[in-house]
Amino acid sequence: MSQPFLHRREFDRQAALRLWAGVSLGTVRGDSPDLSPRQIALLLIVYLEPAPHTVRGLAARLDVGKPVITRALDTLSAHGFVRRKRDMADRRNVLVIRTVKGSVFLTELGDAILERLEAGMQSVSRPGQISTN
Repeated sequence: MSQPFLHRREFDRQAALRLWAGVSLGTVRGDSPDLSPRQIALLLIVYLEPAPHTVRGLAARLDVGKPVITRALDTLSAHGFVRRKRDMADRRNVLVIRTVKGSVFLTELGDAILERLEAGMQSVSRPGQISTN
């Protein structure tokens, strides 16, 4: 059974920043690749929004140039999180394809976010205590 989303009064800006910091520190300290915010955003779009994804479409979605997307995809491809394939229906397009390794990475990232969120919920339910997580 899923827990209800926190009400705004229970989760303030500082708690949100602590959540992000905790997840970020966990990925930096672990053996996960050190991805930039742009690379994470690109990966999330590819996995959370319906396919197909093209370099041109991703550039428009992130409001950046195609070379910026190409560099981010180079990194994501090197880690095995996505792969590129020429669109046979329109050879001008390059499709960005999801991979199992990318799906596993985002599943683990999602789990890390949930763990931090649950830890934050516990500290909210015990006012006056400072979390050391």
